[in-house]
Amino acid sequence: MNNSPHAGPAIEFRNVWYRINNDDGTALLRDLSLEVLRGETLVLLGRSGSGKTTTLKLINRLLTQSAGAIYVDGRSLDEWDVIRLRRMIGYVIQEVGLFPHFTVARNIGVVPQIEGWSADRIQHRVTELLHLVGLEPQLVSRYPRELSGGQRQRVGVARALAADPSFLLMDEPFGALDPITRAEVQREFLALQRRLGKTVVFVTHDLREALLLGSRIALMESGQLVATLTPDEFANSTDPMVVAYVDAFKTEISPAQRGPR
Repeated sequence: MNNSPHAGPAIEFRNVWYRINNDDGTALLRDLSLEVLRGETLVLLGRSGSGKTTTLKLINRLLTQSAGAIYVDGRSLDEWDVIRLRRMIGYVIQEVGLFPHFTVARNIGVVPQIEGWSADRIQHRVTELLHLVGLEPQLVSRYPRELSGGQRQRVGVARALAADPSFLLMDEPFGALDPITRAEVQREFLALQRRLGKTVVFVTHDLREALLLGSRIALMESGQLVATLTPDEFANSTDPMVVAYVDAFKTEISPAQRGPR
């Protein structure tokens, strides 16, 4: 479990705006105030263009807010060394982003190597993480092109966890997988999170995934936060925009929409 000595939320947004061209550009985020609690999986849910990925990228300073303040472990992002910040944050994306010319072992060991770990310690950590994410030890010498989509995604999660980061940012990490593999990896991630207790910010547009994986769900629309609710609260909410999202999802998966089997 993540036992941070800092009090208060792990990550906090205070009245954050993000405009494409600072003061004069289109606002992709509007006055966002949001807390991410320690050890929770906060799901940012919403359709394309709602501001989910922008919010995620502000946390590790891939983007910089136009106004407002963001705090990580109680410190403003302005006070963090950006390299130090990013090394304490694991980042998992849909395309995985593995280095194609690196073996599985080298991909997982990239950050520990940068951190100056010994070769023996890296090897031990790679073996430990392969077991943790449900991959066979003999895969260490394979290259990404020799893996299935599900295996590559598991390696991506292992790489994000390699240096035992305090936080995980996950941007539609399972979206490119086929439905069966996606369900398997979701279950494995849920078990992994229950074991490790990391602070996770998870982006998805899939309501089913949000309800399954989230401790809380932050629904976003047009760059604004609509509501932040537990899965049970979300499923039973009377907020019009939450209800509209749930109804749209039900319509999407209704038998009438599936056609004949």
